[in-house]
Amino acid sequence: MPDNPSGDPTGTADEAAQDGHDGHDGHDGTVDADLTAVAEAWAAAIVSNDATRIASFMTDDWAIVSESGIASRDEFLAFVASGQLTHSAMDLVSRPRVRVHGDTAVLSVRMTNTAHYGGQRFDADEWTSDVFVKQDGRWLCLLSHITAAAPESATTSTTAR
Repeated sequence: MPDNPSGDPTGTADEAAQDGHDGHDGHDGTVDADLTAVAEAWAAAIVSNDATRIASFMTDDWAIVSESGIASRDEFLAFVASGQLTHSAMDLVSRPRVRVHGDTAVLSVRMTNTAHYGGQRFDADEWTSDVFVKQDGRWLCLLSHITAAAPESATTSTTAR
């Protein structure tokens, strides 16, 4: 069942909370806070442009899915290490939605970031979903999926229907 009862794919995280889910799936909220802190620390690591620091938040087989396809951890980190990909800003701009299933959790949140790739600046407003697994007492990201957020005018017109 979708988290957005209206079926509107542009629904906000706050709307997801209104659909009867408290965001905890039976846990006490500590995991929500822990994973949100991990996501914020990872965002800071990405802005540091330090490939080793960024890697400390990922499993060895992490991958990212975007409009370009699937990139592996090694591919992503190589772009960072070479300086071809840098970030000067990365911010969580919505309340994270966390769902926990044992030692696996999914964190979805809207993020904005400013990146530079190949000397060109890119500003992004994206919905991200990260799958985390608990390994040796730490939450590490296994998979990231990013989707461009709809412009406000598109969101407003879609939700008005």
